[in-house]
Amino acid sequence: MNPTFWRGKRVLITGHTGFKGSWLALWLQQCGAEILGYALPPPSDAPSLYRLARVEQGLESVFGDVRDASKFYAVMNEVEPEITLHLAAQALVRESYVDPVETYSVNVMGTVHFLEAVRRTPSVKVALVITSDKCYENREWAWGYRENEPMGGYDPYSSSKGCAELITAAYRASFFGADGEGPTVATARAGNVIGGGDWAKDRLIPDIVRALQQNHPISIRSPHAIRPWQHVLEPLNGYLTLAEHCWEHGAASAEGWNFGPNDSDARPVEWIVERMTQLWGDGARWERDSNPQPHEAHYLKLDVSKAKMRLGWQPRLDLATTLDWVVEWYREHAAGKNARTLTLDQIARYQQIISTEEPLS
Repeated sequence: MNPTFWRGKRVLITGHTGFKGSWLALWLQQCGAEILGYALPPPSDAPSLYRLARVEQGLESVFGDVRDASKFYAVMNEVEPEITLHLAAQALVRESYVDPVETYSVNVMGTVHFLEAVRRTPSVKVALVITSDKCYENREWAWGYRENEPMGGYDPYSSSKGCAELITAAYRASFFGADGEGPTVATARAGNVIGGGDWAKDRLIPDIVRALQQNHPISIRSPHAIRPWQHVLEPLNGYLTLAEHCWEHGAASAEGWNFGPNDSDARPVEWIVERMTQLWGDGARWERDSNPQPHEAHYLKLDVSKAKMRLGWQPRLDLATTLDWVVEWYREHAAGKNARTLTLDQIARYQQIISTEEPLS
């Protein structure tokens, strides 16, 4: 990721009020991008990184729903962005069991409206659709999924992300790049993203932090489930690197791309919890939740060989360091440190790391 590339670029981000969108918007602000964010307001009944870190400073924000096609088209037409990153989504597996219609309407039709808006906006040169590692047909095997594996999904969330991939591929084949003109449209699939400032329900790190701060035992549903854990800045670095590559190389980059950790950091939930309780101290402890749970994949890894070879991207933070940064963020925030300062400090530290040759481990 080259910070100078983004200086002065007109960038539209959908979902900028979410956890990952807030980190992305702050990073691009530091790079000097001209940012327009389009998203629903953050929920008022829970803490929000967007509000606490004052993400709205340094960008133009429009509150709207990606399912409101006419409003979104009008915003795109007015802003005339050069690069668009589509992060807006219903992002929780368990929530998709509660409200599958909402999940499909946001993740499927929201993606359709985004791509239609890109079609109608001649200024767009690069468009990235952010999906998920869960877009693949999960066969519970021991090796990482490659970008050419079949799409699938057991639960509504996972299948909606597989649908988003298929929709993007169809739009790309039908409308983009057939004559060497028009925007370059790619998709990006990240692992299980963690970092400071996430307060979502039914997500591992926020659930752990809430229990720790309240001095309650941490209740864990699936201690042996393995996921590709990574700090939020790792996939964001991938997205931005990919967008730069699309800008420079056009249709050659118009594909799906994985951004996940090294194989050694695909760890079970139990390892994460043990590490977090050790770092937190103060008698932190966890216990197994024995209540019946909806189906979730047991084993999931990504093969990131393509991004390493063709983009020069690689994971820079090992999982132990990632958890150090996560605990540091929440502890310092609880002690009164400003959320914006905390986030920008970690962005600056990460930016320094990616400017060197070697990963931090």
